[in-house]
Amino acid sequence: MAEDYVPCDSNNHALNMKEGAKDSLVVCFGEMLIDFVPTVGGVSLAEAPTFKKAPGGAPANVAVGISKLGGSSAFIGKLGDDDFGYMLSDILKQNNVDNSGVRFDSTARTALAFITLRADGEREFLFFRHPSADMLLQESELDINLLEQARIFHYGSISLISEPCRSSHIAAMRIAKKSGSILSYDPNLRLALWPSAEAAREGIMSIWEQADVIKISEEEITFLTGYDDHTDDKVVLDKLFHPNLKLLIVTEGSEGCRYYTKEFKGRVPGVKVKPVDTTGAGDAFVGGMLSNLAFNLNLFEDEKLLREALLFANACGAVTVTERGAIPALPTKEAVLKLLGKVSPGWKAQT
Repeated sequence: MAEDYVPCDSNNHALNMKEGAKDSLVVCFGEMLIDFVPTVGGVSLAEAPTFKKAPGGAPANVAVGISKLGGSSAFIGKLGDDDFGYMLSDILKQNNVDNSGVRFDSTARTALAFITLRADGEREFLFFRHPSADMLLQESELDINLLEQARIFHYGSISLISEPCRSSHIAAMRIAKKSGSILSYDPNLRLALWPSAEAAREGIMSIWEQADVIKISEEEITFLTGYDDHTDDKVVLDKLFHPNLKLLIVTEGSEGCRYYTKEFKGRVPGVKVKPVDTTGAGDAFVGGMLSNLAFNLNLFEDEKLLREALLFANACGAVTVTERGAIPALPTKEAVLKLLGKVSPGWKAQT
């Protein structure tokens, strides 16, 4: 099915992400942590014989994903004043992510998460945040200059769970919006981290109407709306599409994604691969999408370019699931183009 989508010859923004990168900064805000992933697949956390440590945290994953694709990104968040914290900050720098907005806390540790893909295909999470450093970012620690430079400001909902990070998150949104940034929101529901399901629902929706771009999963549609049929366009548009929203994306895993704007809606199929670990796939998708959007805000109005960008984003997610971990598995532009070349012979890289 992917053969239907062939890029433009001269304006394919999925391929030209180096030029003008400094003018297309994406600033990602929130948590960065250590993921511990089993060295074998298909087991529960208790059954795993050993674990491999890998950097993770959705906003940080997106920042690295954008940079590895040739875009310009920065990360704002807080880490522990510990070996893991400095390791994570160094990993951002090694991946050409601006880490000048990273702060360190001497009173709390860097967050840890144990993640596995069970034999039934479901992911299992175990978090250590009691509290972790990311939860303690103060509004006074925000890098205002960095926020004001952002063409896109991207965030999730985990940073809304507790103070003082919640107030810092809202302040950062306000600064970025005032400076003309596009606000990008991926709720990235992790129910186990919230006090209750109702608190999660309220927290996620509390900033919903301020976002310009929202990416959600099918499971999140059901959770947020209370409707079991996550494929019902009417439910999505009535319950989740707000007047200020420019683009709503629903990811469908390996099946691809759906998109909704004020002018049009549709679906772009996924790129088929043999999955090894789905950790970070959604973040890779977001990185692929925002890399394109940062260079061409007209994606909101041009359905053909939007579909090309979404196919590229789908391929970013597909490459990521072929390796273990999140950040280590995030693809380069070359890896994405190679995969797209296999499934769509008409897709050729620009030189």
